[in-house]
Amino acid sequence: MVVNLSNNHSLITNWISEIRDIEIQNDRMRFRKNLERIAGVCAYEISKTLPWVEKEITTPLGISVCKVLEKQPVLATIMRAGLAMHNGFLDYFDKADNAFISAYRKHNRDGSFEISLDYISCPDTENRVVIISDPMLATGSSLVKTLQYIRNAGNPAEIHIACALACTVGIEYVQRAEPTATIWCGDIDDELTAKGYIVPGLGDAGDLAYGAKVQQ
Repeated sequence: MVVNLSNNHSLITNWISEIRDIEIQNDRMRFRKNLERIAGVCAYEISKTLPWVEKEITTPLGISVCKVLEKQPVLATIMRAGLAMHNGFLDYFDKADNAFISAYRKHNRDGSFEISLDYISCPDTENRVVIISDPMLATGSSLVKTLQYIRNAGNPAEIHIACALACTVGIEYVQRAEPTATIWCGDIDDELTAKGYIVPGLGDAGDLAYGAKVQQ
């Protein structure tokens, strides 16, 4: 399933407009904060779909039967671009376990690139809900390779993918590899350049959030 959170106007469409805006992008703190906000909306929407149980809570005046999460999810993110969204998810799933993956595009001289995955720190994911955040779902290659490594730590009960912007090409690639995953998008664009960048997109989310890097 694919959920485009921009199909209906809400505050998320305002934040999407700001992270796209070439003038507002000059403010790195604002860019990171908007990614956190988008992640917060995704976290809230995802939470509605998760299993829950009833729990008796003792108040100063009696007992209240409340609905609480059955299990805490595993929050995963692709460094470095995903860190801001990861913080947004942690604001909501504050007791969650966490996974961190270093996956990046290693560019070749002919303009092509490969996905290099140098580091992963992941808890047991067997029968767990895994929520992975990455601001840009472009080709989908990084996400698919990351999920392959996460599955080495166990077979998740559910996989949710959250991104600020996605491209239809990347969505289709992920769906072929992970047909049961749910993809939550701040917005969806239809065009991908030959170098794998989303158009109109917003540029390089990692650079905009944390500063330009030397190309690998």
